[in-house]
Amino acid sequence: MLINILKSKIHRATVVDKNIAYEGSITIYEDLLKQANISEYEQVHVVNVNNGERFITYAIKGNKQGEITLNGAAARLAEKGDVIIIMTYGMMEEAEANGYSPLKVLLGEDNQIVSINR
Repeated sequence: MLINILKSKIHRATVVDKNIAYEGSITIYEDLLKQANISEYEQVHVVNVNNGERFITYAIKGNKQGEITLNGAAARLAEKGDVIIIMTYGMMEEAEANGYSPLKVLLGEDNQIVSINR
């Protein structure tokens, strides 16, 4: 049987900008996408630590170091400065999931990577 399991998590990202006029998504700077093993246009689940909002969108590549921008309707669910958690999920066999650990990227000031753990 296949189960849906956490693939990767970006922990304690800070929203640096919002763009309500954009079609929708979350912009994440390119190096962070790579380090967190998130593909451009991959579905992501976002949790706002400040207000408890949870939503699903997709990731797009940003060019500016430290960029975490909420776009479109998602921009209404957080404010600049809010701390968020960004998660991706994947399907795997139960046996494969036994002992599996997701990739966890912890961010610090200016959305710089503090640690990467598996």
